[in-house]
Amino acid sequence: MIITKIKEFTKKLAKYILWWPASPKVTYFWGELFFKIMGMRCKRYDLTLTEIQKVLIIRLDEIGDIVMTTPFLREIRRNLPSAWIALVVNPQVYNLVELCPYVNEVLVYNWRVSKFLKPLQRHWRALCLARKHLWKQHFDLVIVPRWDIDNYHATFIAYFSGASWRVGYSENVNEIKNQFNKGFDKFFTHVLKDQTVKHEVEHNLDIIRFLGGEIKEDHLELWLSKEDEAFAEWIIMNHNIGWKDLLVGIGPGASTSNREWPLQSFIELGKWLIKEYNAKIIVVGGSKEENLGRMLKQELGNNVINTAGMTTLRQTAALLKHCQLFIGNDSGPMHLAAAMGVPIVELSCHPLTGSPYAVNSPYRFGPWGVKNIILQPHLPTPPCHEQCIIINKPHCILGISVEQVKQAVVNILTKIDNT
Repeated sequence: MIITKIKEFTKKLAKYILWWPASPKVTYFWGELFFKIMGMRCKRYDLTLTEIQKVLIIRLDEIGDIVMTTPFLREIRRNLPSAWIALVVNPQVYNLVELCPYVNEVLVYNWRVSKFLKPLQRHWRALCLARKHLWKQHFDLVIVPRWDIDNYHATFIAYFSGASWRVGYSENVNEIKNQFNKGFDKFFTHVLKDQTVKHEVEHNLDIIRFLGGEIKEDHLELWLSKEDEAFAEWIIMNHNIGWKDLLVGIGPGASTSNREWPLQSFIELGKWLIKEYNAKIIVVGGSKEENLGRMLKQELGNNVINTAGMTTLRQTAALLKHCQLFIGNDSGPMHLAAAMGVPIVELSCHPLTGSPYAVNSPYRFGPWGVKNIILQPHLPTPPCHEQCIIINKPHCILGISVEQVKQAVVNILTKIDNT
């Protein structure tokens, strides 16, 4: 018994010692000392856009979050037409923002590290990014647009940047963030304390309003090359898809399994789309969805074009641009379709009675700016309550029937025909 307790205490102590050098308090203490010695901590309390010459924006999230940040990038440029603007993203989404006309530079920070000494690894990478790329720029302002928990070390990059003004959402905007990002507010010079639940596009744009800027447009957009457009046109022509054909994009994957409507349900829906509308179907997704794409192709035949795992993000967007409808889970491809102006039927795992603050809530992450129908389970499946908590398999989302999706398709196609 004593030996067991000693082992447990030793593990806890080791975990604390390994985390301690990267803890908020220690980082802030040594950071302030270093930046003051280096003369990089000029005190500026009145934050005004007219004084901003160099801006750093840190957005380390996944595909959907990046797409929902595109209005923010456009509007920050509109408010700062002459500023140098740099954007930091994770490597997986670089292709999506590579051609963004609103930023002068795109940098990458890979927050994916091994479990061993994870906080220290991320700290080291953040410091290397700052030393190699950020300090020499002497940024006036750094912005972290993320409203929810910072799981990616964005706050530390903002602090290590040496920028005089550092703006982000407070650790107190929701209970979970307060728990996991305790002590993070000290790394910012200005924090937004808005606890209102709203769409993430609005949360992003509210930062510009907080800075005293104006918002003229809030639509999503993406930036495709001529090669991306040509690739999509070649796929369409090569599969003999005419302008009269109903082309439907299907996104069968998602970042977590509980967001994925069952493959068999997609197969049944696909057969119905082909029978009723002679629809052509483009399956989109990343390498994780390759097998799903192959199975849909195998089951549905020549009416299916399987591109899962075979295209870049921009090529996927270019293909979706040709679709009249997108049907899919709460995922990156759904937001790509929205940015291309495609009507959407979303299959959400979030119960209608669930919390609007939840990470899967369509209220926060639903399709933005396009015609859409969002299908949700009426009630959570036990043991879930406020949201679907069983993430390793389809769970609450099983409450959405194929018949419901068929009716949603009929309804949204009717809306399209009537416009």
